[in-house]
This record gives sequence, structure tokens and C-alpha cells, in this order.
Amino acid sequence: ALRFLREVHVPFDNNQAERDLRMVKVKENISGTFREETFAQSFCITRSIVSTLTKHEKNVWDSLCLLLAGETIDRVLSAT
Repeated sequence: ALRFLREVHVPFDNNQAERDLRMVKVKENISGTFREETFAQSFCITRSIVSTLTKHEKNVWDSLCLLLAGETIDRVLSAT
């Protein structure tokens, strides 16, 4: 039940969704709000991609460069 005490990589809570949404709230607190809905959508898509790359232990910068060059997310995630 207290696996996180023995294994450092295990989070002490089970709320991944809350951790993923935290950046949206931080952004909102800093700037007050998003100017347009499209900006909010773009921010959420970008954060989702960065979060996925991080969870798959990929280099975020290199992976984003590949995505902007036209690679698909599936191909970037499957690359070694």
C-alpha cells in the first residue's frame, strides 16, 4: 500500500490527471486568462504533447522539432 516509500519513481498519489492539468492553472494564474479560445486549445494541445513525450522518456526538444518537420506522433514515440 505504501509502495512509494520503497520505490522513488512511484508517485505518492494516484492523480495523474491533476498533475497534467496543473500547468493550465499555472498559466491562467500568471496571465489571468487566455485571450481567445484558440489560444487555450493550442496551449492544451502543446502541453498534452510535451506531457506524452516526457512520460515516454523522449527528448522533448528533439521530438518537437521532428513533429514540426512533419513526423507523426506515433513515429516519434516509436523511434529509439
